[in-house]
Amino acid sequence: MTTARTHLPAAGLSAIGQRARLRLIDPVETPVRGVFADSQTSGLVWAKRYRSKLRISDISIIVIAVGIVFVARFGTEAAVVAAGPLRIDYWVVAVTVVSIWIVTLGAFHTRDSRVIGVGAAEYRQVVNASGLAFGLLATAFLVFQIDIARSFFIFALPLGMVGLTVERWLWRKWLLHQRHFGHYLSRVIVVGSRDDVEYVVRQIAEKSGAAYHVEGVALEDGDTTGILSRGNRIPVVADSVHVADAAASMGVDAVIVAGHPRGGSTFIRNLGWDLEGTSAELVLSSRLTDVAGPRIHFRPVEGLPLIHVEIPHFEGTRHVLKRTLDVVAAGFGLILIAPLLAVIAILVKTDTPGPALFRQERCGRNQQTFQMLKFRSMVQTAETDLAGLLDKNEGSGVLFKIRNDPRVTRVGRVLRKYSLDELPQLWNVLVGEMSLVGPRPPLPIEVDGYERHVHRRLYIKPGLTGMWQVNGRSDLDWDESVRLDLYYVENWSLAGDLMILWRTLRVLTHPSGAY
Repeated sequence: MTTARTHLPAAGLSAIGQRARLRLIDPVETPVRGVFADSQTSGLVWAKRYRSKLRISDISIIVIAVGIVFVARFGTEAAVVAAGPLRIDYWVVAVTVVSIWIVTLGAFHTRDSRVIGVGAAEYRQVVNASGLAFGLLATAFLVFQIDIARSFFIFALPLGMVGLTVERWLWRKWLLHQRHFGHYLSRVIVVGSRDDVEYVVRQIAEKSGAAYHVEGVALEDGDTTGILSRGNRIPVVADSVHVADAAASMGVDAVIVAGHPRGGSTFIRNLGWDLEGTSAELVLSSRLTDVAGPRIHFRPVEGLPLIHVEIPHFEGTRHVLKRTLDVVAAGFGLILIAPLLAVIAILVKTDTPGPALFRQERCGRNQQTFQMLKFRSMVQTAETDLAGLLDKNEGSGVLFKIRNDPRVTRVGRVLRKYSLDELPQLWNVLVGEMSLVGPRPPLPIEVDGYERHVHRRLYIKPGLTGMWQVNGRSDLDWDESVRLDLYYVENWSLAGDLMILWRTLRVLTHPSGAY
């Protein structure tokens, strides 16, 4: 079946010179902290240094993984293996595995500045490159009848893939820490109308985890009033006509075109030409709101590059794999934490009168209701007491939240802080009413108050955790909660789910927004 796509013309892209590098970004996913960028460790400089660090550690991990398997399987004595009519030393096979693995990581651009430090693409490309490397090796070893290769596939591949993933994660943590102090940031100028520039600057300043620092802005109509961002005023360094001159004189790493410039494709083409010979990339800020990178594809058609945006699908193989992950993880999880569940149940029972488990009707996929399980964290009369607390609601939209809810028990406060009250929902996941990752499961009364577009949250199963869980939980306002859920519904992936699960573990140990 052919995947449906929306076709959008990438205006002016085909005319941009070869030396002006072009990128397409979504400002929602390109954050930076409001700090001063260190010009000595920014842009091309930091990218080169960081890639060198990654290259050395990648090679070290691969050599260690293959070396461990080699010594454990064959020992340290020299030996040879038959390869058809030839005889090859064992160490030659090991060196071949290491070499192909290293080359494939480079060929897959796993250290490209466009993927390192943000999102799941870096991890996905590392895994894909490793898989391809061993696929090529498997073919070669089969052709040359090298039987000892099985050990490398059974042990070295998983050991190395885990090592590379952990290594990349540790380097990312280090990189994000450095960016707190203004290091390893790409210095940029944002150009466009005031409204578009303010939107991009605001998104860059408010989000966390990416690589841009706005050095200045270039506004249309000769506007010379700077942009205020987190108490700091970003200066106007040029008008839209002379932005390339400003980029060259300031030595910035990129020029971001915000929204739709007045000159349209002609302006973008000319700006690309003007940036030739400078160190600056040309970056187009996408207003494809809440469309993630994996759904965006480029296809040139005779001088007319098109941006293809895949339409979301809510059935198919990916959903089968998601369900498989849910069943396996929830089943093992319930077995492993069974003693903890028993202890929590006893504590809840002895703290206040009432059952240990609390059942509440929630809306699942396609608005089908189910009984969601939680450990009881409130007094038994919580629902009848709600009417007297409505005037103290601190939530937004259709949500009801009170930071110091008097109905919450002593044990319940601890359970809520660390989300332990939600552990019984693993049973809801196991029986197919929920998923490990998904939108927040809403109450039927909340769904009754939904606007039309918000019903899209119900296109997939609600989750035990989700983007709302790892982005502030109850501290989120209603609009932000909806935006995150809709973004997940339309852009989810298995790799993204694994990243959310990993981030959830961190949230549980450093809780915020839980009450």
